[in-house]
Amino acid sequence: MQINFKALLAEFIGTFALVFVGALAVVVASNVALTEGGNLLGVTIAALAHGLILVALIYTFGHYSGAHFNPAVTAGLLVGGKIAVVSAVGYWVAQFLGGIVAGFAALALSAPAGLTGVGETIGLLTVDHLGTAAILEAVLTFFLVTTIYQSAVYGKGGQFAGVAIGLMLAACIFAGGVFTGASLNPARTLGPALAAGNFSYVPMYLIGIFAGGIVAGLLNAFVLKPPSEPAAPPLP
Repeated sequence: MQINFKALLAEFIGTFALVFVGALAVVVASNVALTEGGNLLGVTIAALAHGLILVALIYTFGHYSGAHFNPAVTAGLLVGGKIAVVSAVGYWVAQFLGGIVAGFAALALSAPAGLTGVGETIGLLTVDHLGTAAILEAVLTFFLVTTIYQSAVYGKGGQFAGVAIGLMLAACIFAGGVFTGASLNPARTLGPALAAGNFSYVPMYLIGIFAGGIVAGLLNAFVLKPPSEPAAPPLP
């Protein structure tokens, strides 16, 4: 199968932008919460930044790659037969590279500015209740991938599919940000974690996030598909 380099480049740039903007927003949100006692303001900043940048990126790069920008989304589409294995592996490489570069770029900006943190996806459950955090990440990722299937893959959202997906991400961060950082994205978790030198929570987060995406992919491809949608083909 021929590799679509434009799609891979779109996934790299899109994931970089999502993680970069998201991480810096969390840095700003964390410092606002520390200096002003504004936890609600901090979560609002993070949720809106992630949701808005995702909406913009979907309409910017969707025609090149389908605008995954998230290894768990790619995994969900893979198990549903919506993307070939070779393409999925290429997407994963581009997405993780984009997230890692973005994490270190956020570090390069936040440290000289005197701000604490690099925008890690961590919360109140991360240290002492890591299993619970992973379950919450799985549930939230399930919601996101389900929205992508129904609004974009099956076209039920029409031209507003990107808005629906961005709103779902923002809503999940409002709900889960304080508890886990509401990553919903393995690249979003891995990049800042590597930049911070803290890998302790990453494996469990990745397990939870990928599980949520895969379960959503299977359910939406084989159970919740519209009557007019053909059955998912076997994986190539």
